[in-house]
Amino acid sequence: MALTPNAKPKYKRVMLKLSGEMLGGKAGVGMDGEALEAIAGEIAAVHDLGVQVAVVIGGGNIFRGSVASKWGMERSSADYMGMLATVINGLALQAILENKYKRYTRVMSAISMMAVAEPYIRRKAIKHLENRRIVIFAGGTGNPLFTTDTAASLRAREIGAEVIMKATKVDGIYDSDPNKNPHAKKFDKLTYLEVIAKKLDVMDATAITMCMEASLPIIVFKMAEPGCVAQAVQGNFIGTIVE
Repeated sequence: MALTPNAKPKYKRVMLKLSGEMLGGKAGVGMDGEALEAIAGEIAAVHDLGVQVAVVIGGGNIFRGSVASKWGMERSSADYMGMLATVINGLALQAILENKYKRYTRVMSAISMMAVAEPYIRRKAIKHLENRRIVIFAGGTGNPLFTTDTAASLRAREIGAEVIMKATKVDGIYDSDPNKNPHAKKFDKLTYLEVIAKKLDVMDATAITMCMEASLPIIVFKMAEPGCVAQAVQGNFIGTIVE
């Protein structure tokens, strides 16, 4: 689907949720230069529409706390390690956005590390957005036992985002894994309660509930062809919407 020429964006301020695996390219681990450039290009294209863009990124391409806890590692320590991985990803994305696409970008971390990132301050984050800077929220919520999906929902509500756009490797929400089940059914639209009741693997229940309380819509779509994020921002139907 092509962008609508001269169309005004449907949303003025958006929260883009990215999994860490997306930075790892096809392998889903480590850093892939082409994947980084492609994702940064999508963000820059949305920014060109005049949209204020905030980003929350996971760290699963480097370290996943929930997995490490199964090795016998204490869960809180494992989660803090996962949060540090999100800072690495945030700094990598910032570097591409600034050096290749010439977009002013700020990384704000929920875990204090003044040498590499600004501390998260809500009003300062909003000011950055109003000043046309892309803001990357790293470090999750700053607390263990919470996912980056919850961090995205929390930060989206704090900054007054109008929508959460969750980029995935599949083109929406299905009743089962479409990569394993060729008969999986795709949903075009769902309510928050349906997502929770059907136990659909979209976001954890805490994140969904936070969105439901604020009537904050969630668009789940596939990060595939160029311009897909801008399409969604323009209001073109893409993926699955939860509202």
